[in-house]
Amino acid sequence: MLMDGFDRGVLPLFGYAMLLLAVAAFVFALLAREDAYRAADKQTKTFWLVILGITVVVDVFLGMLFLQIAGLVATIVFFVDVRPALKQVSGGGSGGRRGGSSSDGPYGPYNGGR
Repeated sequence: MLMDGFDRGVLPLFGYAMLLLAVAAFVFALLAREDAYRAADKQTKTFWLVILGITVVVDVFLGMLFLQIAGLVATIVFFVDVRPALKQVSGGGSGGRRGGSSSDGPYGPYNGGR
């Protein structure tokens, strides 16, 4: 009874979460520039698109747990190692801000009317 609930409730949620992560990683890999991969000294864009694309196909159609876990490892490697390196090379590593302090206005630092 407990295993039946686990098989019907928890495992599908893990499967959907793995699929969502794989699709997100594939989209991020697709949107990054090819030269950013070379500049970050990572595998090529084609390599990551193939690996993450296979992961999405396995998650959607095959459902083999061993292959899903291997794809999850590749997805985690992409999110933890490759994507931050791509963001840093592409100039997106500052969290949306381009430097300066929080009191900077459009024409320079705001000094409180002094």
